[in-house]
Amino acid sequence: MENLKEQTDAKIAEGRLKNPEFMKGVDAAIEEAKAFEQGENAIKVGETAPKFKLPNARGKSVSLDNLLENGPVVVTFYRGDWCPYCNLQIRALQEILGDIRKLGANLVAISPQVPDGSLSDEEISTMHYGVLSDQDAKVAFQYGVAWEVPEFLAEHMREDRGLDLEKINNGNATMLPIPATFVLNREGVVKWSYVDVDYRTRAEPSDILKALENLF
Repeated sequence: MENLKEQTDAKIAEGRLKNPEFMKGVDAAIEEAKAFEQGENAIKVGETAPKFKLPNARGKSVSLDNLLENGPVVVTFYRGDWCPYCNLQIRALQEILGDIRKLGANLVAISPQVPDGSLSDEEISTMHYGVLSDQDAKVAFQYGVAWEVPEFLAEHMREDRGLDLEKINNGNATMLPIPATFVLNREGVVKWSYVDVDYRTRAEPSDILKALENLF
């Protein structure tokens, strides 16, 4: 089975074949972001993760404190279910969820999307880990992973993909999280992290598991 990097690399290669000019623009936007050190303000290993309380798919508040009561927590930020790279990541995390839980940890995924009632109770009940809504990207800011989307990419999402981020994110049309994953111990201290402003890359699930194993 392909690992997540192989899957995302294949998706990037597919994009380069289908729309080479757009992908060149993405490369340029990412390089500019890296030049300005986007993501350098992300919380670091050894720091205590900011507390949060966010609504889940049912609109019920979930707090980091409550999650930590049950053990270590993996916190991952993603852009939304409209992002194909995010969907590869979410599926890959689902595949290792059993291993995460065997290590006594919880997994929570955070995106700006509003809980819009589009999921049925049956669909929600089959979701095996928490998906929380950070509509104003406030928590992403606290973790240092909020990114103002370059107009080039914002225009692509509006014009080419027909995405209304203002509606999807309940008024927030410009701020998205940098794909980032943090492994927190029971005290809420960051013990491992992955942050990359290139939204086409993600933390490898096997690396997340190794980080959890190293907690013990």
